[in-house]
Amino acid sequence: MIVRLAAAVALAASTLLAGAQSASAPAASAPALSALQGRWVRPDGGYTVTIDSVGADGQLIARYANPNPLPFSRAEARRDDSGLLVFLELRAGGYNGSSYTLRYNAARDALEGVYHQAPTQQNFAVRFLRDGR
Repeated sequence: MIVRLAAAVALAASTLLAGAQSASAPAASAPALSALQGRWVRPDGGYTVTIDSVGADGQLIARYANPNPLPFSRAEARRDDSGLLVFLELRAGGYNGSSYTLRYNAARDALEGVYHQAPTQQNFAVRFLRDGR
């Protein structure tokens, strides 16, 4: 079971990272970056990401709560050939560079991807749902 979960997480991470490195032009049907704005909740623990605004350059004004608020050291989004990619990095509160690499799933209105827990060097498959759904 653990081996299968690790393999699934590794596959998800490699897929997301491959998409992030793609040099292809964004798909015409990809949603606008503004689709990322809102409050997102991780159903497996109540962690939240709130994206207040998205700059034209992809810089996000965003906050994290676990439930205590923590700032992101990096918060950015970009469009690639398969949609919207979000990268969020935490350095405060003992997170030491832990990060979320997420892809926006428009059909589910969800942010899905990988949480990298830097202190333990572990990866976990995660999903955030838009609050209010």
